[in-house]
Amino acid sequence: MSSEHSSGVKFEIGHVLFIDIVGYSKLLITEQSEQLQTLKEIVRRTEQFRVAEAEGKLLRLPTGDGGALVFRNSPEAPVMCALEISKELKKHPELRVRMGIHSGPVNEVTDLNEQANIAGAGINVAQRVMDCGDAGHILLSKRVADDLEQYPRWRPCLHELGECEVKHGQKISVVNLYDDQVGNPQRPEKFGKTQEQPAAIAAASHPLRKNLLIAVAALVAIGSAIVLVYFARHANQGSIAIEKSIAVLPFENRSEDKANAYFADGIQDEILTRLSKIADLKVISRTSTQHYKSAPENLPEIARQLGVAHILEGSVQKSGDAVRVNVQLIKAGNDSHLWADTFDRKLTDIFLVESEVAKAIADQLRVKLTGQEEKVIAAKPTDNPEAYDAYLRGLAYSLKINSPANSLGAQKYLREAVRLDPKFALGWALLSYADAVGYRAALLQPTVALREEARQAAETAVTLQPNLGEALMAKGYYHYSCLRDYETAVRYFEQARQFLPNSSRIPESLAYVGRRRGQWDQSESYFNEAERLDPRNVRLLTEHAGSYMLLRRFPEALRKLDQVLDITPDDVDTLAEKANIAQAEGDLSRASALLAPLHPNADNPGALETQVYQAILERRPAPIIPRLNEILANPNPGLGFINGELRFWLGWAQEVAGDHAAAQESWRQARSELEPFLKEQPENYSLMGDLALTNMGLEDKAAAFKLIEREMAVRPIEKDALDGAVPIEVLARVAARMGEPDRAIAALQKLLSIPGHGPFTLNMPLTPALLRLDPMFDPLRNDPRFQKLVAAPAPK
Repeated sequence: MSSEHSSGVKFEIGHVLFIDIVGYSKLLITEQSEQLQTLKEIVRRTEQFRVAEAEGKLLRLPTGDGGALVFRNSPEAPVMCALEISKELKKHPELRVRMGIHSGPVNEVTDLNEQANIAGAGINVAQRVMDCGDAGHILLSKRVADDLEQYPRWRPCLHELGECEVKHGQKISVVNLYDDQVGNPQRPEKFGKTQEQPAAIAAASHPLRKNLLIAVAALVAIGSAIVLVYFARHANQGSIAIEKSIAVLPFENRSEDKANAYFADGIQDEILTRLSKIADLKVISRTSTQHYKSAPENLPEIARQLGVAHILEGSVQKSGDAVRVNVQLIKAGNDSHLWADTFDRKLTDIFLVESEVAKAIADQLRVKLTGQEEKVIAAKPTDNPEAYDAYLRGLAYSLKINSPANSLGAQKYLREAVRLDPKFALGWALLSYADAVGYRAALLQPTVALREEARQAAETAVTLQPNLGEALMAKGYYHYSCLRDYETAVRYFEQARQFLPNSSRIPESLAYVGRRRGQWDQSESYFNEAERLDPRNVRLLTEHAGSYMLLRRFPEALRKLDQVLDITPDDVDTLAEKANIAQAEGDLSRASALLAPLHPNADNPGALETQVYQAILERRPAPIIPRLNEILANPNPGLGFINGELRFWLGWAQEVAGDHAAAQESWRQARSELEPFLKEQPENYSLMGDLALTNMGLEDKAAAFKLIEREMAVRPIEKDALDGAVPIEVLARVAARMGEPDRAIAALQKLLSIPGHGPFTLNMPLTPALLRLDPMFDPLRNDPRFQKLVAAPAPK
């Protein structure tokens, strides 16, 4: 009997990813801490890490300058994790990281400090493989490479290096993993320069053999290039299409009553929601699938765009209280049907259909379900069919693009749902979320009463079902949107993550929190994580573009906006955002070309204000004034204080056009419209900024500065790096016009050194180009300090 056996040590095969920071010991202590923290955050946000951790199939071993991850689910898991890490590291050139991967025996042990630890040859060999590489390398042991060789998608990425001498004179065979997107193609220093093989030289010396060798090499190169392009295209979608992955396309409404479309949408979303709570399955969010038809012809292409291996199609027919649901599961690669079924049920039994479909898909894809996941899939959110019908109607509104009308529709039906069933936790959660979104974006009037409803709805949901992911998510969003309590919001989002493993909304929300806390790199990583689960979510891509704009990273912002236009061509707001960038870069002709075909109305206030601003920057506002007068003659009540904001723009346009009397009248009317809203919405900082600028136009200096002080108190930049810049820009504008150049210059110097956007609905920061063009800064033109600011290159 061996000593190992007698000691009771149990070994298992672990798939090990070893990671360390090259040159760590040469860094300053503060740099070591910062780099380790960044690396830890990158690793923890990878999809493979989260999936394995949720399954209980991950062991972690910190090593001071890095760490080891032991996956116990799949030999591909550490490789795919390494690819995700390598892609994220491109955004952190200061982080010089290398990785090594090996599959071998590992066991959990207790060290001298009575702490859990990991030991075994699997760990040791992975570390030695890694030690053979330089910064950027992903090196594999020959054993791992042989396993991956069985999968066609990996073959083009495997490049043998030969043997490397490691500790105690041992030699190990190492393979370099890279393609044109990830990894390091350079030969590691420990292997020296590549040596020509004698056999190759001999073969090349014979003319016939030489020609044959060239032809074979060309064919191999072409074949490898094709596979590499295929691999790269998949990698660009966020992750390689793993086998246990699915997208649920919109369900066709086959009801005679076309108004039942909301019901088909709701059934699709509920099936998707159940699937998304399975940690062993990758599920694409509905916001990415809603752009497709119910039964499209190009399934392989759609699967590639979404990064999934399987597609679920379906249809719903509702007549009275009878419902028929048809579903079919398709393997997208070869368009083969794996499973299909038809369910004829009463409306009261619709939950059973949703549960049965989710369970059948899990069985077909051989997905492992925990006991808790089985309960969640089978859960019945309400016993009241009328309440559920109202919930589905509210859900349909909440899934549409953000607008005042859709927010009001969602709120109306969700209030009805919880009135009909006060114990409907899911209904309470969605009501709170809809209220909080409406409060933050002023889609609903951000009153104290609205904020209170959002709070009560979230707390009711959590009280009814403490482990409901949607309830925890609603609580977090309430703290984020209504209270701006970002620390508490993050805590709830992280709690929700364990119950919603496929939710893109969680990393999306964490991205929003990150930028408000000034953690711009972390925010970007969260945006990327959300886009892997929701690659065609227009709102998400637009917000990501907005972050790049605020950071003045305009080329990256334009690429994101072009992604949006690929999904929703000719979208008015997106084209206006591109015009904002052209304005910020001082290219008014390009901005004009983008805006000319657009005809925004009050439902697109951002695009409308961009057009007005363009006319003001060109100093030719006369043509836009009749358009504003026409819109404001019949204001949309749903826009609330935005109507008063548009009236300020009208006054500004009239002032630039030289009609001072008309401008004064517009500003007086704007002030009378805006002030009552501020009484109802005492913390609405956008309103304060609008009123400050309106009082500036009316030359009421004291009132303007008082409102700016109030706005800064509500929205200090120390607590909100995103919106905190807004009152500083309002201050710069008011001080410039009110004869206080010192205050104006100081504010402008601050603004040009930080990210953040200006007042109104324009989503861009000030730039030297805008300062040169904006007539509001004309009083500063002769100030040498201002001339120095506008002569500077665009800040980074």
